[in-house]
Amino acid sequence: MFTWNSDCYSHFLKERTQPAIDLAAKIPLEAPDSILDLGCGPGNSTKVLADRFPHAAHLLGVDLSPDMLQHAKAKYPELSFQAFDATCDFETLSTQFDVIFSNACIQWVPDHPRLLRNMQQALKPGGVLAVQIPMNQNEPIHQIIQALVTSATWRSKFPSPRIFYTLTPEKYFDLLSELFEDFSIWETTYCHRMPSHQSILEWYRGTGLRPYLAALSPEDAAALEADVLRELQQAYPIQKNGEILFRFPRFFLTATKAAASTGKEDPA
Repeated sequence: MFTWNSDCYSHFLKERTQPAIDLAAKIPLEAPDSILDLGCGPGNSTKVLADRFPHAAHLLGVDLSPDMLQHAKAKYPELSFQAFDATCDFETLSTQFDVIFSNACIQWVPDHPRLLRNMQQALKPGGVLAVQIPMNQNEPIHQIIQALVTSATWRSKFPSPRIFYTLTPEKYFDLLSELFEDFSIWETTYCHRMPSHQSILEWYRGTGLRPYLAALSPEDAAALEADVLRELQQAYPIQKNGEILFRFPRFFLTATKAAASTGKEDPA
């Protein structure tokens, strides 16, 4: 299991946080009392929720990464954070929540049918699930990384390439329709202004490249980054002002748990 690096992830934090702001604005509750931020990372999304719902009595950010949690606790000492493994810790929760929020996290968690069911069961009646998932597997940056790590040059270094657990919007629709009567899904493509191809590489050091770089020696990691950078320069044209247009599609959902049992609540 690779480890996350909060300092590396926190580069471009403004751009990484904007989807959390947009998602929090769509939560259709005036004053939730209890909020769980699943995959809080360095605490930026938890701070978004604290600003959006300043009167929430119980706001908890959870993450699997000790480094991310250490960063979050240091930067936001007024907020609460703790370790949590989304694959197995839902059954340990002693309470239900008015809001379960997750920004750019669950693409790293397997078995989304089970995960969404666990999240639904952890909601109070009338509670809201709000999730944002990157949907950028088909963008050039991911195609470049996947082509390189499975190439003759690199595949011996990565016997188990990254698995994308993200489903299609159609599959999420069907899953949500089994669990909720009231839900919405939408997609937004964020168009980021990047000063250079090196900046795109720097962005992905903290996310999509992280599992691969962590498995390599410093020398091999530098060589892989050089290969990625060379391909980025071919795939992303330079705009007239010298910047790079970096598209990043993201998938959003909000779903409200029925206040009374309708047959779609807490399926076995």
